[in-house]
Amino acid sequence: MASAPSRQPALTGSLLVASPLLDDPNFARSVILMLHHDLNGGQGVVLNRQLTEPVDTVLPGWQAVTTAPHTLFQGGPVQTDSAIGIVTVPGDGGETLGIRKLFGGIGVVDLDAPPVLVAPEVAGMRIFAGYAGWGAGQLEREIRRGDWFVVEAEARDAFCDQPDALWDRVLRRQRGPLAFVALYPDDPSLN
Repeated sequence: MASAPSRQPALTGSLLVASPLLDDPNFARSVILMLHHDLNGGQGVVLNRQLTEPVDTVLPGWQAVTTAPHTLFQGGPVQTDSAIGIVTVPGDGGETLGIRKLFGGIGVVDLDAPPVLVAPEVAGMRIFAGYAGWGAGQLEREIRRGDWFVVEAEARDAFCDQPDALWDRVLRRQRGPLAFVALYPDDPSLN
């Protein structure tokens, strides 16, 4: 009797941490929160690419709702002319007007909803220009090649106050040898 093909578990809700050897400038030392992953592919947002553009410049009224720093973030190289609002919703309540829960307390906000309706319902919010996306099997190949470390996300990762330090922080909290990857120099030739 033939055994069923093994499937990699869905990565929804996990973090992808870029290997220091990943040389794609879109993802160098990036930390990606996976919003969706299944056999057809996956989507996520880069959490640690802060832009200088204030949120209100692009989406008036939303800056007061966002978590500091109150700028847009580069979510990835796909559809950079669109915005995705990621929120954390406290408690285990059901759906909230203008918010679709994805996993745990994380959801996406309808940026066409009035900010005044959404603001009382969220504990944190970031707005991302674009997203990172993979077709069927593409992300799995990149993981096997060693481009990404898959680690557990913590609630504060998506809304940390020092996004430029997130790559180091996520790696340092890992157990075992993976924690030492945070010490990998930006330019190994200077070692």
